Formats: sequence, C-alpha cells, structure tokens
Amino acid sequence: MEEKTAIKNYEWKSDFAKTHRAEGRAEGRAEGEAKILLLMLENRGINVPNEVRERVTNCTDTDQIERWAERALVIDKAEDLLD
Repeated sequence: MEEKTAIKNYEWKSDFAKTHRAEGRAEGRAEGEAKILLLMLENRGINVPNEVRERVTNCTDTDQIERWAERALVIDKAEDLLD
C-alpha cells in the first residue's frame, strides 16, 4: 500500500499546488533562518527580549532576516538588531 501511495518523486501539476507548495517552502526557510539568527545572538551572549524574538520569528522576508543576521554579528544589544 505504501508503495502505491508514495509521492516522493511526484511532480505537482496544478498551479494551485505549485503555488502553495512554494509558499510552504518559503515559510519553512524563513522559520529556519529566524531560528539560526536567534541562536547566533544567544551564542554571542546577547539577551533577546520577547519583543525582538517575536519580530524575528514572525518575519517571513528572508532578505530582511539575512540583513538582521549580518547586523547580529556586530551589535551588542538585541534591540539594535531592529534599528
């Protein structure tokens, strides 16, 4: 039964499926990048207030998260990340 229902190599054909699959992948990518960004700050010994944590984890713009990640390497306070 599992062999018959396996979709591992299935190619989605409908525009609806392709669009929603791509959106899901983008959201997952943003979530992963946000998690790494917060880990970077924590590993640098920077306290991350809830306000900053929420803003980072709710962000779906991977370009913005990357800009924050670059800034996270040089800031001393998490609040400076969002300036």
